[in-house]
Amino acid sequence: MHYPQVFIGPVRAFDTMPPSGISKRAAEGRILLTPLGLEGDEQAETRFHGGPDRALCHFPREHYAHLSQQFPQQAEHFQPPGFGENISTLGLTEQNVFIGDIFRWGEALIQVTQPRSPCYKMGIHLGVTQLSHYVQQSGRCGWLYRVLSPGYISDGQPLALLTRNSEVSVAEAISIAFNQPYDEEQYRRLLSAAGLAAAWSQKMQARLESRKIEDFSRRLDGTPRHN
Repeated sequence: MHYPQVFIGPVRAFDTMPPSGISKRAAEGRILLTPLGLEGDEQAETRFHGGPDRALCHFPREHYAHLSQQFPQQAEHFQPPGFGENISTLGLTEQNVFIGDIFRWGEALIQVTQPRSPCYKMGIHLGVTQLSHYVQQSGRCGWLYRVLSPGYISDGQPLALLTRNSEVSVAEAISIAFNQPYDEEQYRRLLSAAGLAAAWSQKMQARLESRKIEDFSRRLDGTPRHN
């Protein structure tokens, strides 16, 4: 059993970046988990965040110790929910969580859909230049869920794995999508993972059709690359 801390927060304005829901607070008591996420939680730029396949964000708590060692000058910022996560646990990582995994959480059922795609806003929020690049390259991205069955949850209720539906770990999905050269076989393997988010299926299919990897610079740096 894994006992999560739970975090929610509204979209708010920032001086240094566009409005974002990355700044969250600990949730208290029973909270309704709907198909679009936790009641009281919001996401900005809904083209890239939120929606049925990205209803919840999970970031492993143990990553914060590693990041504090890598970026000691900002160590005080590396604690939950610094990455804007809804769920923080010890013991669940990208290596032992798989695409399509279904968990029982309180009254709800949730399913892993994709790794989190690191965004430039996390670096601004935590005061670390190029943090999104480091998180992506190191594979410490966390992951997202869809809500299969809504219901009430509360801080301290365990996450219990019910079924494993693919052989592709979140770590492998990160490596295939972000850190390997073009590889048709691996894209087809990722596409075959039951439960994969629709946007990720479309992205892998687009790579197969174009035989190219899309530009990451807008997401990682906030600006598109100009050739």
